[in-house]
Amino acid sequence: MPEWLRTLLRWSLWAGLILGGIGLMIAAFYFSQAGRFDLAQVGNMPARTTILDRHGKELGGSGPNNRRLVTRKDIPDFLVNALRAREDARFFDHNGVDFRGLARATVRNVKDGDFTQGASTLSMQLARNTFEIREKSIHRKLLEIALTLRLESRYSKDEILAHYLNRIYFGAGCHGIEQAARSYFGKPTSQLNEAESAMLVGIIRGPHIFSPFRNLDAARAQQSEVLARMKTMGLLDAADVERIKAIPIVLVPREQRNAERSFALEAIQKELQTILDEADIRDGGLTVRTTLDGAWQERLESDLAASLKKIEQSKSWQYPVHAEHAAGTEPAYLQCSAVTLETKTGGILALIGGRDYSHSRFDRSTGARRDLGAAFEPWIAAAAAERGRLVLRGKPVQTGRQIGPKETIRIAKRCGITGPFVETEDLFRGSAAATPLELATGLATLGNDGKRPRPFLIQSITAADGKVLYTAAVDTTPALGRQAAREAAALLESTSGTRVHGGATGSGRDAWLARLGPKGSTAIWVGFDQPQRISSAAQLDAVLDDLATRLGN
Repeated sequence: MPEWLRTLLRWSLWAGLILGGIGLMIAAFYFSQAGRFDLAQVGNMPARTTILDRHGKELGGSGPNNRRLVTRKDIPDFLVNALRAREDARFFDHNGVDFRGLARATVRNVKDGDFTQGASTLSMQLARNTFEIREKSIHRKLLEIALTLRLESRYSKDEILAHYLNRIYFGAGCHGIEQAARSYFGKPTSQLNEAESAMLVGIIRGPHIFSPFRNLDAARAQQSEVLARMKTMGLLDAADVERIKAIPIVLVPREQRNAERSFALEAIQKELQTILDEADIRDGGLTVRTTLDGAWQERLESDLAASLKKIEQSKSWQYPVHAEHAAGTEPAYLQCSAVTLETKTGGILALIGGRDYSHSRFDRSTGARRDLGAAFEPWIAAAAAERGRLVLRGKPVQTGRQIGPKETIRIAKRCGITGPFVETEDLFRGSAAATPLELATGLATLGNDGKRPRPFLIQSITAADGKVLYTAAVDTTPALGRQAAREAAALLESTSGTRVHGGATGSGRDAWLARLGPKGSTAIWVGFDQPQRISSAAQLDAVLDDLATRLGN
């Protein structure tokens, strides 16, 4: 053998030994690191999200974030095959790490100069989601591999499948396959048909954008991709694919999608789902601190109920009182809605969407868009003051004529009142519509020296381990000059430090009470869902005065 060849072989042997030794040291290091994680956590999933008011008082914990766990026997075989086809074709053949796929992904990442490919198996995804290993780096990948090998030695394939499906997020606030099946389709996992199974598997990669509640067409497209992949793997033929696509997708009706006990909790859940989706927060067992003031919420509900009862007990009352109604119909009795915002921040202190949540889940705080009548006068004054015109107290028509309807509408919109409006002098007589939330936002703008706050319900979200996952940022937008806002706010009569304004509209179909307190801005609406005259103007004004007195004390 030539000397140069012997030298090459000798150095190659030494290089191999050195590299092998380094490899063993790296493997030992990462297995040591992986040994610090408690594998029992894989199956221990927090099930309940707790909702608190701003003072830490518990408001509730029911709803879509109650995780329900399944075992392998609850999971249809078709769903398992769909999951394999979409996420991990060799799941039952590898030991947790698909080294062939990992090699292909490594070559692709080197070419791209970035971590564009992950080659993660179901077992690797389970390890990553369990222990929150999120950052993209070589260190994270090596630790994930070591954890996965430990996980595969601890759990069977069926257990890994069940734990994976129990843990992952499916959008719309659904943590785990069982909650997703019940929330989207109104049935347990074991009863999912082929079309539903393929759709749920399809939305895993983008639970926010592919949620069938948010975008059914996108969810169907993902379903088709899953079925196409199953066909490529030989799990389905062309006829099977077309048959499954033809199976109707029947989603849970909108009015049945939330089982909360109040309008406020339902609104919290909607905002929470948006935050969870956008921030990619996928764990349950969260603590959600809201902006609600539980004591003020209860007081507002109580005082408003007492005032409505006073109207209905009057001698001139001729409409149905608060009573049971036919299923599937909206109540025909007198309704109400109220919103209180923390003036400086926009945090919602109280929200009442209707008189009885068990009778109707229609949230009037954002859905009852009614004429404001006299309650619109402060924004006519704001528009006049912003343009340096005189504010004539109690004379909205004369005040408005100085600047015209278009300028008044522009200023009202800047303050958060979106209409519709009429572009005639009837605007100055109150022909401008708003929801209670919009009116409360407009009031907060006046009380906040012309800066319009963005209303929000959730202050922070904390994980089960105490880690803060989300903190709300106060967001205000300049809408008016400080002096104009103060002149407009001065129109609200002063009563014990609390200013109130409003009354019945000219038609007598709607009544508004606008309250600007030291810290909170409250808008209250009273009327029928199907507009009709409520009561005599004098009697209704007396009841609103009574309510204003109650709230002012």
